[in-house]
Amino acid sequence: MSRLKVTQIKSAIGGKQNQRETLRTLGLKRIGDTAVKEDRPEIRGMVNTVSHLVTVEEVD
Repeated sequence: MSRLKVTQIKSAIGGKQNQRETLRTLGLKRIGDTAVKEDRPEIRGMVNTVSHLVTVEEVD
């Protein structure tokens, strides 16, 4: 199964509560933090929620 490398590129300050919680659930706390997650529908949904705050790359 492929994996996703999720990197936070923008701040969550001023964002909605659910977006801040989604970043924390993904394991991202500050700009520049990176997390590698399994490519599952749940993770894709979380990334979609905060797509304007993160970049996503596929990793093998």
